Amino acid sequence: MFRFIKQKKQAREPERLQRQPLRLPQHIAIVMDGNGRWAAKRALPRSAGHAAGAETFRRVATYCKNIGIEYLTVYAFSTENWKRPADEIATIMELLEKYLHEALEKMERDKVKMKFLGDISVLSPGLRELIAETEELSKKFDGVQVNICLNYGGRDEILRAAERYAAEISKAEVSAADDHTTGTLTEEAFSRYMYTDGIPDPDLIIRPSGEKRTSNFLLWQSAYSEYYFTDVLWPDFNERELDRAITAYQSRSRRYGGL
Repeated sequence: MFRFIKQKKQAREPERLQRQPLRLPQHIAIVMDGNGRWAAKRALPRSAGHAAGAETFRRVATYCKNIGIEYLTVYAFSTENWKRPADEIATIMELLEKYLHEALEKMERDKVKMKFLGDISVLSPGLRELIAETEELSKKFDGVQVNICLNYGGRDEILRAAERYAAEISKAEVSAADDHTTGTLTEEAFSRYMYTDGIPDPDLIIRPSGEKRTSNFLLWQSAYSEYYFTDVLWPDFNERELDRAITAYQSRSRRYGGL
């Protein structure tokens, strides 16, 4: 079950609360929330908030690579975000396209792998082509892997996984090694039908902006993740805030239901 970490307000962080390099989480996931409120507080259009949030993503991804995080997963656009105004959706997609063009130019230098999680079939042909090119180039590298959840929803992912499993069962395409011959579907076997196949579950999930809900993010994978909530809006989130989240994570004892 989930265990939540609530950030405590204090004047300053005690010196003893220092990030421990040898106990870093292998996989950090972040709900990039608060762009619109950040812009509203400054009497700016929401597009300005999304642009600022994109810069924060670049900075945080670079920091994760530099300190040795192996996987970073970010919630960029949910299956429910299509309900937003068309001009806002267009801005988000334009920013993503701009970022991918820049990433392709720097991937050889930065050695950052990228993978997209979600149903990208509804995206524009140009964006789908960029995504395919980015993922193909990523196969050459062994560095940090950045997973971008795009048109992603946790419930949708589980439904799609169930549909894929059922389709393979009906065609008798599932290996006997998956224990399906005995009529038993294991968690490990079912996980292979998820978007995150081959990716370890997140150790730490960070939710900025003061909201305290999962928002349909990594529902299957977060069963034993540690949660960290902060009131900081995503565009204001920085390396120091990430260190606070990691420090809080390192103070926890993860027992996975045991003693």
